[in-house]
Amino acid sequence: MPGLTSKLPVVVMIMGVFAAFMLIPATHALTAKEYYVARVFFYSGLVFGFLTLFVAITTAGRARDGFARIHLLALLAVFTLLPLMLAVPVHQAVGNTSFLNAYVEMVSSLTTTGATLYDDPSRLPRSVHLWRALVGWLGGLIIWVGAIAILAPMALGGFEVRGLGGGMSSGLAPRKGALSAGVSAGHSQITQVADISDRIRTYSVQLAPLYTGLTAVLWIGLILAGETPFIAFCHALSTLSTSGISPVGGLSGGDAGRSGELLVAIFLLFAISRAAFSREGRLGRSKTFVKDPEVRLAVTLVSFVTVVLILRHWIGAYDVEEELNLSTGLDALWGTAFTVLGFLTTAGFESDAWAAARSWSGLQSPGLVLMGLALIGGGVATTAGGAKLLRVYALYKHSLREMEKLVHPSSVGGAGGEARHIRSRGAYLAWVFFMLMTMSVAAFMTLFSLTGEGFETSMILTISALTTTGPLASFAAAEPVSYGDLTSSAKLILSAAMVMGRLETLAIVALLGRDIWRR
Repeated sequence: MPGLTSKLPVVVMIMGVFAAFMLIPATHALTAKEYYVARVFFYSGLVFGFLTLFVAITTAGRARDGFARIHLLALLAVFTLLPLMLAVPVHQAVGNTSFLNAYVEMVSSLTTTGATLYDDPSRLPRSVHLWRALVGWLGGLIIWVGAIAILAPMALGGFEVRGLGGGMSSGLAPRKGALSAGVSAGHSQITQVADISDRIRTYSVQLAPLYTGLTAVLWIGLILAGETPFIAFCHALSTLSTSGISPVGGLSGGDAGRSGELLVAIFLLFAISRAAFSREGRLGRSKTFVKDPEVRLAVTLVSFVTVVLILRHWIGAYDVEEELNLSTGLDALWGTAFTVLGFLTTAGFESDAWAAARSWSGLQSPGLVLMGLALIGGGVATTAGGAKLLRVYALYKHSLREMEKLVHPSSVGGAGGEARHIRSRGAYLAWVFFMLMTMSVAAFMTLFSLTGEGFETSMILTISALTTTGPLASFAAAEPVSYGDLTSSAKLILSAAMVMGRLETLAIVALLGRDIWRR
């Protein structure tokens, strides 16, 4: 079997995995006596399984192309074309929905955005909710493996900041013999000489068991916290993938309470920094995790925003009619901290105490705060979206160094070659990314406005999609923005924005290079 799969394109193997996973909601629907939904998922899995087999037979004998951008193009195809297959059982199972809605829903799930077009969760069968969560979970695994095996050698996805990737030439191509960020010396030979397809398989074998194990641990923990097994399973899947997908409209709709939120917060730490894992794909050491700049920056941001919103109760919200007691203050403190962490990791989870936190601070809809957190995003080589904490850290270190040079013009910055790279070329590349992201925000806002959406709605939709934080639309404005009310053209624009946000603008720019069309 390993010899057979090594001859198949990665896209074909991904198709086979998703076809096999269709049997999970089919089994769930069968046990729930939803026989029509069970048949839909079973027949879909069977049909697409045979289709994958035929494609595998056709492509097995072809020589594989090790060109990096070809695999980047394949990653783009996964997020744009694969949802056509994933949407078939959703369209058939729901019945009273268009195929476009089902397609956008699957793009949202696969890119771990979690933006749903169905405002009422009861409209969808429970097995469809399970399928959404599974697709989001697999999408998180795909981007996690793809970041290490594809983006890192090309110095994309945030790896360019630390200078540990393959380097970046004018064509964004990796230098020969460069090592992937996050790869140990023991794996250097794989990174230097192995085909990219082999690297993808190698890292998939290493990371998939850990990803699955963490999900299982969180699932059991949520059940022990009082959640029902089905909802706990869906929330565990959406936590590790930072998709925020929920069959009950969020964590506040479940029964796990504060203990469940605490468990979710602990596992969201894996979306803050890749230092949570060692270079061999195992759990990393606590000392390395605590010292990581992404972790420190995330703790600083969560603490600062929480303190500001809590102190606003006395500083700016004089007319808030809220009973001043310790219990209310602690609820507001936890609700603010958890929600800030949820949006910083682009999962978009809301605490059950978020309403108390807004009442305490006097801000009924702190949309700009949540959008700013989502724009910053989580860690490099994680399932989180956004601009990534490491890029913000690079700009901070560059600014700090520039202020030091104003006081001491002849000073020399130390702390090693990596720190110097972060302050110079790393900060430069981070600034380039932020400029490209700003242009992307302006472009998509313009496109949304052409479909008839207002300025505020266009901005919320754009940021929600580009940062892969779908639940942001429900909290960023005074009135929730409904994805289901969008026009057909706006839904297609939303899908394009979600794919661009998942792959990042620099990766899209790399695809436009002339080298990709040489063969």
